[in-house]
Amino acid sequence: MQENSQSKVSVNAAQQRKGRMIFLLLAVFFTVPLVVVVAMIKFDWRPSGKSYGQLIQPPVSLASSTHWVNDQQQAMPTFWQDKWNIVLIAGECDTRCMQRLHDLRQVYVSLYKDMIRVQRVLITQQADTSKIRERYPDLLIINGESAQVTALGRMLSGGGQNTLDAQRVYFIDPLGNIMMQYPLEQEAKWIRKDLTKLLKASWAG
Repeated sequence: MQENSQSKVSVNAAQQRKGRMIFLLLAVFFTVPLVVVVAMIKFDWRPSGKSYGQLIQPPVSLASSTHWVNDQQQAMPTFWQDKWNIVLIAGECDTRCMQRLHDLRQVYVSLYKDMIRVQRVLITQQADTSKIRERYPDLLIINGESAQVTALGRMLSGGGQNTLDAQRVYFIDPLGNIMMQYPLEQEAKWIRKDLTKLLKASWAG
C-alpha cells in the first residue's frame, strides 16, 4: 500500500514538472517574438535587405484613449492588441484615399494564411463613412470628433503637422507600437514586401 502511495506521488510530481515545462515553453514561444520586434525597433536592426518604409525612431506607443470604431466605442490599447495593423490616415477620404484603400485590401488578400494576423484600419475625420463600409465591410474605421482624430494623427506622426492631408500608411505591432510609415506615393508592392518580412520574423499576431 505504501509503495502504491509513493508511486502515485512520484507520478504526480513528474506530471507537475512536465506541466511547468510546457507552460514555460509556451511563454517563451509567445513572448520572444515580441521582444525581438521591440529590439528591432530600438536598435534599428533590419533582418535582411532594405526596408521601403521609414522606421519610427524612437518607437511611439499609442496612449490609452477611447474612440469610435465602426460606430462602437473601443479602448485603443485593447483595439491594437493581438493583430498587426495596417493603418491609413486621411482627413476626408477622397479619390486618392479610396485608391489607397483598394491597394491595401489587395496587400491584405495577398497574405493568404497570414490574413488572420492582420487588420486594416482607416482613421478619418469624415463623418459619413457608409459608402466606405459598404465597399470594404471588413475595414475598421476610427472616426469621431475632429479634435480627437487630429490628436491621434499627431501621435502617429510623432507630433508632425498636416498628418491627415498626407494620407500616410503606418504599421502598428500587436503591442501598440508604431513601427513604420509610408508616404502616399509609396507603391503597395513595397509595403507588402516589408509587411511579409515582419510577419515572417515574428510569431506575434
